[in-house]
Amino acid sequence: MKEAYQVIFTKKKNGTYFVDVPDLDCITEGKSMSDAIKMARDAIGLKGIDLEDNGKRIPNASRNIDLKNGIFYGKGETIVSYVDVDFDDYRKSIDNKIVRRNVSIPNWMNRSAEREKLNVSKVLQDAIFALIGNKYSIS
Repeated sequence: MKEAYQVIFTKKKNGTYFVDVPDLDCITEGKSMSDAIKMARDAIGLKGIDLEDNGKRIPNASRNIDLKNGIFYGKGETIVSYVDVDFDDYRKSIDNKIVRRNVSIPNWMNRSAEREKLNVSKVLQDAIFALIGNKYSIS
């Protein structure tokens, strides 16, 4: 799922930025505007994954953010901009833990794989990626 959220960026006197994503109730900060955008994308991605993992729906982005309702309102120069996130791609980029799965194959196939010194896990990963990789690949 791809979404673009309105984000409130507040520049502090020292040049760093507070970041507020009201639709997702999350905040972060960055050392520069480009770092703040990166941190906003990361915060949005993590919040979305956390919501999904807990069986909750990721909220749709609103289009009417009021600067005065921002957590950091009045703490510096403030602007609203959009930050986009592809939650599927974000999950793939950070969720690479290995999961153990039991699979069943005929004995003759197992013996042949051993004889050929094949890594069955790798063959299975390659096969799954060949079937779904284009649909879910990271862009």
